[in-house]
Amino acid sequence: MTYIHKTISDLKHSSPAQAEFYQAVEEVLDSLEPILESSACYQQQAIIQRMVEPERQIMFRVPWMDDNGNIQVNKGYRVEFNSALGPYKGGLRFHPSVNASIIKFLGFEQIFKNALTGLAIGGGKGGANFDPKGRSDAEIMRFCQSFMSELYRHIGPTTDVPAGDIGVGAREIGYMFGQYKRLTGRYEGVLTGKSLLWGGSLVRKEATGYGAVYFADYMLADRGDSLKGKKCLVSGAGNVAIYAIEKLYQLGAVPVSCSDSRGALYHEKGIDLVLLKQLKEECSECLDKYLETHSDAKYVPVADYPEDGNAVWRFTAEAAFPCATQNELSETDAQALIANGCVVVSEGANMPSTAKAVDVFIEAKIAYGPGKAANAGGVATSQLEMAQNASMQSWTFEKVDERLKEIMKNIFDTANNTATEFGQPGNLVFGANIAGFKRVADAMIEQGIV
Repeated sequence: MTYIHKTISDLKHSSPAQAEFYQAVEEVLDSLEPILESSACYQQQAIIQRMVEPERQIMFRVPWMDDNGNIQVNKGYRVEFNSALGPYKGGLRFHPSVNASIIKFLGFEQIFKNALTGLAIGGGKGGANFDPKGRSDAEIMRFCQSFMSELYRHIGPTTDVPAGDIGVGAREIGYMFGQYKRLTGRYEGVLTGKSLLWGGSLVRKEATGYGAVYFADYMLADRGDSLKGKKCLVSGAGNVAIYAIEKLYQLGAVPVSCSDSRGALYHEKGIDLVLLKQLKEECSECLDKYLETHSDAKYVPVADYPEDGNAVWRFTAEAAFPCATQNELSETDAQALIANGCVVVSEGANMPSTAKAVDVFIEAKIAYGPGKAANAGGVATSQLEMAQNASMQSWTFEKVDERLKEIMKNIFDTANNTATEFGQPGNLVFGANIAGFKRVADAMIEQGIV
């Protein structure tokens, strides 16, 4: 049994029944054999055994009262995975699917994503199995206050700085910040994704979607091509998807799809972004109402999806942006994309493609940007928000957007150059994993056995 396989085997024994976490670990470790063989110090220092185990895992109950006076109890998490490069940084996710495996996979991915930005931030993740859909503002406020009543003990502006994620936007960040301030008596940059009224950063809500599109354009530019004029498939209908669609239009592309948990929307002429934003403000799950304004569009409900995949990936286009959730793009989806002429895939979500789907993209040699590289724009802009908070400044939209473009270009160049250096030109999965690993591993060695 190889060093890597033994590490994975031991992990499955010590952390049972965590499939998503194993998937994330295997995807990274499978890329590391060349660097582990060329540098004996990583094995001698037991780096990967240390790296796959979080520095700290916090699990806690979150009791709260609903509007009917009933007491509800949810489970909260914060996994502080690795602080070798800086304070833990990663979002909070409120969704019924949240469990220890999901949070650990997201936290593990965050280590490498944050390392690739070149910024001084470590990796962490958190959340709760709370579903904000259908809840009143008062219920969400009570839940957020209860959640923060435990979390506040473990976070701080130079310790652990959470942000938003699925189910956690400016409203939830506001309620949690207010409770943190009430409990500690401190007004400090302990959360990112804040309102612009009190310390938030311009471009933060746009950053992940914008960044995924910038990354796709850099991948294509390296091949003498661009997004201009290309039809693009986008999944999801939250901030990541909406602002990916917005940036695609700005770069001359034509985004033709989006989706939510109820179905997929396709509009060959291009998604009406103004209408999409309006629908999402009115109702989080009402994409089918789009057809009331655009009868030439098509809506495919989940019940009509193919058994082995997602309808949104079965339309013809040259570019794809998975921006919804993990494992939303299957092997057969990937094969359909390639057969329909797709030449670039840039992941706006975390691990949205299954392992077999990634294999299809790599074998086809299309331009493929894995989430840890392509969607790092969100966390990068969070760090820019931290910098503005620390200096008590507020930067212009143009300045933050320009810094975002520079960071995404640096991430692409780093992953691309590393892939070439280790004999896998164009394989950005390989390049991103090795580049992120090396930066974190070298810092861990220099800081000793901690």
